[in-house]
Amino acid sequence: MKQDWEIKKLSEVCDEIFAGGDVPKESFSKVKTDKYNIPIFSNGEKDKGLYGYSNISRVDKPCITISARGTIGYSEIRTGKFYPVVRLIVVIPKVDVVNLYFLKYAISSIEFSSSGTSIPQLTVPMVKEYEIPAPPLPEQKRIVDILDEAFAAIAKAKVNAEQNLNNAKELFESYLQNVFENKGEDWEEKTLGIICEIKPQKKEARDKLKGTELVTFLPMEDLGVLNKEIIGVKQRQLKDVNGSYTYFAENDVLLAKITPCFENGKIGIARNLINGVGFGSSEYIVFRSKGNILPDYLYYFLSRNQFRDEGKKLMSGAVGHKRVSKDWIENYIIPYPNSLDEQKTIIQKLEALSTETKKIETIYQKKIEDLEELKKSILQKAFNGELNSIKDIRI
Repeated sequence: MKQDWEIKKLSEVCDEIFAGGDVPKESFSKVKTDKYNIPIFSNGEKDKGLYGYSNISRVDKPCITISARGTIGYSEIRTGKFYPVVRLIVVIPKVDVVNLYFLKYAISSIEFSSSGTSIPQLTVPMVKEYEIPAPPLPEQKRIVDILDEAFAAIAKAKVNAEQNLNNAKELFESYLQNVFENKGEDWEEKTLGIICEIKPQKKEARDKLKGTELVTFLPMEDLGVLNKEIIGVKQRQLKDVNGSYTYFAENDVLLAKITPCFENGKIGIARNLINGVGFGSSEYIVFRSKGNILPDYLYYFLSRNQFRDEGKKLMSGAVGHKRVSKDWIENYIIPYPNSLDEQKTIIQKLEALSTETKKIETIYQKKIEDLEELKKSILQKAFNGELNSIKDIRI
């Protein structure tokens, strides 16, 4: 660190550090502005949810808000007037000591810890004790200019990487959808309820195994997202799972029917099961081909965005517990070639494209992660006094 730099606590560089107030139940509402058309911020997290009035005064000075719960440490500059409410800690800088934008970058570089067990959170006393470098104001301004330029370049690179990532996903999805739309002459169309046995009976497992024998156990969190091969690492005795859990067997296709798992694409084919038997969440739909279609063909058909989009519109139930209906699933029409060899050819082409797409996705996902790490590295250099110019940064 440079000789003319100091290390100071946030309490030393700020005029005020205080927490937002609770929202009285009687004033809780979904209005987004007060009578002066001034926004009312709730928590400062990324979703920027807006609601209700706080029970403390309006903040009129430029400041920084720090999320005290949820996305702990997420910070934003506030230059407009607003009412801070619960989950926000407001930091108002001493303008003769610290530049507002320098302070924002400094806060972004802090790895905040939290207190509490049931609801982790930041507290005002904790925030006051965190330390930041405090170089002279002209030096702060110079650092801010470099960081602004560097972070703008990183943001542009991240947008490009995310667009390339989306392009790769869209290319595969377009090809996937095209496979099932361009039907051949020997293709048939039948409902899933006719072509598949849906929800096979648990009696199969009880007839095959003793109660003390092991089976694969697959809770919802272990079912992958658009991952064809199910990896079941847990096991249970048959007698412990054959009550309320869903039964499936080798080569059955599993699909989550409840929100948000259905929309997210939790689906896979059951393979390499212990004793050929598995049990899992009661929120699974289990499909077993009657022989006319291959499990892999069915997997790709059910993996389409269009299938999930259609199902999402027809889900029913209480908020947070909506599900696709049994009738909708059973009556959904699937086109397929009569020839299993033709189905195998389609599967091979989809798997080849899927493999290449995932390679591309991995490259761009790594690029995005590297850019986030680069931001942390740049901040560290900046606050160690090692950032002399934008030329010191390679993006």
